[in-house]
Amino acid sequence: MASMRISDILTTTGLLTAEGVRAAARHQVEQGGSFCDSLVALGIVSQSDLARILEYAPASPAVIEDTGLNERYLLDLLVKVMHATGCEAVSEIAARIKLPFQIVSQLAKEAARRDLASAAAPRDGKALWDTRYVLSDAGRRWAVDALAQSQYIGPAPVSFTAFQESILRQRAANQAVDWQSIQKAFAGLTVSEEFLEQLGPAISSGRTMLLYGPPGNGKTSLALRLERVFDDLIYIPHAVFVDGCVMRVFDPSLHRPIIESTPSADTVVSIRRGEVDDRWVPCRRPFIVAGGELTMEMLDLRYDQASKFYEAPLHIKANGGCLLIDDFGRQIVSPTALLNRWIIPLENKIDFLKFHTGKSVEVPFEQLVIFSTNLDPSDLMDGAFLRRIPYKIEVKGPTREEFHSILEGLATRHGLALTNGTFEFLVNEIVEHRGHELANYQPKFIIEQLIAASRFFGRELSFDSRLVRLAINNLCVRDRGGRQKAEDQLPPIAEAA
Repeated sequence: MASMRISDILTTTGLLTAEGVRAAARHQVEQGGSFCDSLVALGIVSQSDLARILEYAPASPAVIEDTGLNERYLLDLLVKVMHATGCEAVSEIAARIKLPFQIVSQLAKEAARRDLASAAAPRDGKALWDTRYVLSDAGRRWAVDALAQSQYIGPAPVSFTAFQESILRQRAANQAVDWQSIQKAFAGLTVSEEFLEQLGPAISSGRTMLLYGPPGNGKTSLALRLERVFDDLIYIPHAVFVDGCVMRVFDPSLHRPIIESTPSADTVVSIRRGEVDDRWVPCRRPFIVAGGELTMEMLDLRYDQASKFYEAPLHIKANGGCLLIDDFGRQIVSPTALLNRWIIPLENKIDFLKFHTGKSVEVPFEQLVIFSTNLDPSDLMDGAFLRRIPYKIEVKGPTREEFHSILEGLATRHGLALTNGTFEFLVNEIVEHRGHELANYQPKFIIEQLIAASRFFGRELSFDSRLVRLAINNLCVRDRGGRQKAEDQLPPIAEAA
């Protein structure tokens, strides 16, 4: 199996079509040079777009030494895969361990030289060059011994040095963030310019951020919009070889790989410089959210005694992107324990991973960490830690004008006309009669309540005075005086024509 080609990546990101691939391939054959040179020469892909995609792309290894792994480890992996999966053809094994065909072929020949396997004719329908290897009794014993050491049989890991370098090369702060990109990310939301002016430099710096303020004003929604700011393509390894063990990093439940295309045979470009190391998965920058389920164990290496390999902690998987600690202060782990665990990583941008053997290794801590809370920050952390969070941004409730804009937008979407009288009534009910501050969640809450009530009573959806009061009454249980208001004691309002 060939490595993922640059043409695949450019196609899945929308910069290249199948027709463009064929044109560049023809130009390459006629003029020589690399496939990428042909793309630029023909004007199919701009130099800037190409540089943006290729900036972090790891080159496919040409020989065993390029993998950063020793031959013995790779031989163990090859034999384990053959024994555990039944793969025999070189192309099938290559697809499993994500190494180029020529390297796997070399490893298979070495296995045969050691009498661990023997070459056999390809099965019917298979290419003659795709040699098949069958494990010998000695090879099966070798595989059993290797599985006893580690049951990992996935893609070949990358070296720890390559992993460290990739984190530094792909840090989130490397992506250019400007005023236009911030405005684009928050388009469609009613957000004050003052908030965006505070938020922009925080994102651009890649430093820790605290979003705080009363509940119901969209701190989580605003934080999630940051995902739209980061549109770079970065590469995350399936696994890393460190201290003689494997640590899995790529997590399909957290990372967002681009969709790999499968070009037809006539678009194949077999130029090594046009290939990317398949051990790395091209992904969008991670945006990982941890809420109340966060525990201290999730921040440490997890060693599986049965399989004998490690799972990377949550913050290591977030490297190169964002890690949002949502509802900070409500996690299973206490705020003090979490902050103490991260006080050095947040300040020095390094963390230490501790193995079950007691050994520790240093790894870069390069993600934008965002704490979001509706609790008082001074109750969650002391002054020393607050000083270590350079960006503290208050998410306030809406002004009357912003509240009107949100409510009017939602009303229009549902075919409702918001009159001045209705708006004043709503605000008066929320602020004066119920004693609440205006909050960003309230318009959506009220509209949803109106829809449910109208459906129940069989009425046409409208700002019916009684249904509006019912909706607003559900914002709380009692008014400021502790008295439950009776709906029939409230003056009715008339809908404006």
